[in-house]
Amino acid sequence: MLVKIENYFDGHRWCARGIGEDIFTQGRTLDELHDNVKEAVACHCGDTSEPITILTNKLSLFKGISKDNLVAKLNKL
Repeated sequence: MLVKIENYFDGHRWCARGIGEDIFTQGRTLDELHDNVKEAVACHCGDTSEPITILTNKLSLFKGISKDNLVAKLNKL
């Protein structure tokens, strides 16, 4: 599953919205935003065994990671 995310700065916070997906999150820093994007995508994708690739207009956060591995990585944050 490929999830495309657009990052932008709104003047106060970094924001991310899904392209073709109902995903939106924000953070005070890019690092915080990327952590929030990973969490939002994991919640949005629900129970899927399909590998998830998150692409942003800046970089690829994770490529080909399974839902279980993504959740495990999030739990370590």
